[in-house]
Amino acid sequence: MPYLTRRGLAASALLALSARPGSTQPAYPSQPIRVIVPFSAGTSDTIARLVGQEMSKALGQPVVVENRAGAGGNIGTEATARATPDGYTICLGTISSHAINPGIFPRLPYDVQRDFAPITQLAAQPNALAVTQNFPARDVAELVARLKARPGETVFASSGVGTSVHLAGALFAQLTGTQIEHVPYRGSGQVTTALLSGEVPMAFDNLSSVLPFAREGKLRILGVTGLERSAAAPEIPTVADTVPGFESLSWHGFFAPAATPPAVIARLHREAVAALAAPVVAARFQELGITPVGNTPEAFRAFVASETTRWGEVARRAQIRIE
Repeated sequence: MPYLTRRGLAASALLALSARPGSTQPAYPSQPIRVIVPFSAGTSDTIARLVGQEMSKALGQPVVVENRAGAGGNIGTEATARATPDGYTICLGTISSHAINPGIFPRLPYDVQRDFAPITQLAAQPNALAVTQNFPARDVAELVARLKARPGETVFASSGVGTSVHLAGALFAQLTGTQIEHVPYRGSGQVTTALLSGEVPMAFDNLSSVLPFAREGKLRILGVTGLERSAAAPEIPTVADTVPGFESLSWHGFFAPAATPPAVIARLHREAVAALAAPVVAARFQELGITPVGNTPEAFRAFVASETTRWGEVARRAQIRIE
C-alpha cells in the first residue's frame, strides 16, 4: 500500500473517531493550524496572514504563519507535502511553487498533482510592465516596434530566474516575436530600485510593487498583465490590448498534504472562502490590486493542472531550466 494512502487511512480513521459520540478524540481543529509560506515576507506572506487571522476566529484555533523560504519555494512546499495529512499543516502555494517550478526544476522534490489536496485559490493579481520615466516608448505598441527594430539590445528585469515575472517576460517575447535579454535580481525591491535608478530600462513586476512609484511619477506602467484592467488602476491599459492573448497573473491558494480527510478539506475551504469576504480582507485586497477567488477544491485542482501545462510550455520554449 503506498505510503500516502496508509497515512490517509490513519488520518481518516482519526477523524471518524473524533465524530463518534463519547469519543475521547477532540473535534477538528483542537490545536493551532500551521500555514507554511515558502517565501520570505511579501505579498504571499500578507495574503496568508490576512486570511489566516480571519479563519482563526471561526475555527477557534490560531492559524500560525511560518515562512520557510528557499530554492524558489521548493523547501517550504516539500515540507507541506511530507507533513502528516491531519489538517494541522497546510501551505500557501503560488504560481511559482505549484505551476512554474514543475517545468523548470528537473528534480522537483514533490509532485503537484500527487502530493497535495487543493483547498481553494485565494487570490489573483496582475503583474505590470513598467519602464523608466524617460524610456522612449510611450505605450506597448511603441515598445514592440522598438524591440523589433533593435533585437537583443533591450533588457528586462525580474525578481529572479524562474519567477512568474521572469516567465511573463518570456511569454511577452514569444507572443511579440521579439528578443529581450533577462536580468534577474534578488527580489522585487531590487527590481524597483534598478528601475528608479535607470540601471535597467524595463521590468515585469507585481502591480502592487510598482504602482505607488508610477503614481508619484517616478516610473511608468505601460500595461497590466491581466486580460482586464485592474480595479486598483483602471486608467492603465492591459498588455493584451496590444498583444492578444497575453496574460500573466500571480496567484495564491491553500493546499493541504495529499490524503487529508475530505471533511477537513471541506472545513478549511468553507472558512477560507468566508474569510475572503470579510471586510478587512476585502479592503486590503482592493488596496493591493488583488482579486479574491474562493473556488472549489475541484476547480482549483483543474486550474493548477492547466497553469502547470501552460507555463511549462513557455519555459520549454524559452529554455528556462534550474539545475
